[in-house]
Amino acid sequence: MGAPLSIAFFASSLVSAYWNGAATYYRGMVRALAGLGHRIVFYEPDAYERQSHRDMEDPDWATVVVYPATESGVMRSLEAAKGSDLVIKASGVGVFDELLEREVLRLKGEGTQVVFWDVDAPATLERIAEDSDDPFRALIPQYDLVLTYGGGDPIVRRYKSFGARSCIPIYNALDPDTHFPVHSEPRLEADLSFLGNRLPDRERRVDEFFLAVAKRLPERRFLLAGSGWDDKERSGNVKYLGHVGTADHNAFNCSPMAILNVSRDGMARNGFSPATRVFEAAGAGACMITDQWEGVEQFFEPEREIYVAASGDEVAEILDRLTPALAAAVGSRALTRVRAQHTYAHRARQFQEIFSAGKPYTGGMP
Repeated sequence: MGAPLSIAFFASSLVSAYWNGAATYYRGMVRALAGLGHRIVFYEPDAYERQSHRDMEDPDWATVVVYPATESGVMRSLEAAKGSDLVIKASGVGVFDELLEREVLRLKGEGTQVVFWDVDAPATLERIAEDSDDPFRALIPQYDLVLTYGGGDPIVRRYKSFGARSCIPIYNALDPDTHFPVHSEPRLEADLSFLGNRLPDRERRVDEFFLAVAKRLPERRFLLAGSGWDDKERSGNVKYLGHVGTADHNAFNCSPMAILNVSRDGMARNGFSPATRVFEAAGAGACMITDQWEGVEQFFEPEREIYVAASGDEVAEILDRLTPALAAAVGSRALTRVRAQHTYAHRARQFQEIFSAGKPYTGGMP
């Protein structure tokens, strides 16, 4: 390992998962990097009521700076980040993204690299492909490196087509200290459960892979959780929970016979984009059924560690033959796999390889 890095990280939030789907990813990566000796200052705006819905205190493994969601608040934070070894601008901060994407590049200098970390690369790339005047498009070649939350070779090729010097995926993973098996809770028991906020590019797939299956199997119990589904039409065997806080995720994953993963459309099209909740569920020893996407076998072995369904009909067929004993065996194998190969400690070592002096990195998982 080279010398520990001082890292300034500009992103949505570390301390709040409220309307912040990347929270688990940030927490896992930052904590694991701190465990390797790196020093992280995490800059996040006071926006979208996230601070009033915090689900963790400031950690001892990072310095959290909450700045006012104003232009002057952004500029003061950028000034404070000067001199860091590495400055990271994540996608989807939510306020003043264009300003941050432009101004972080002014921090480049001898001893300071500036990186763009895209936690929703399909959406970013679709946006700039549709708008040749998008200001971020011209900035891509100026970043020292683009990291992505997933996407594999399709995303790497597209970023390079826009002039990225290099693009490397660092996939989601498991933090075994926060996601692990617990006892089931009766209120969360079901045959199939799904957790995810209602989003336009996910809803169609939830309709097909979850709600239509529930209607087809009236004798089965289904549990829907996440924000925004209140007025969604659903059959009587679907119980709706609303928002489920991170403290309840382990129980949510451990209580039903199976957990459903439904990808957003862009991530499914690009493949190689496992959602954070896939690793959370595996870390809890849950039996997962996922919609089909290219690259799933890179993370889990289908039929042994995860079930893959190409349609709602296939989800129903899997449920028809699934027993509690079989589900427990699949979940146990997924837990073994994720702990052995897909923790944030593994991803942090990959990150370290990327930035170790004199050791050019060509990508891939360690």
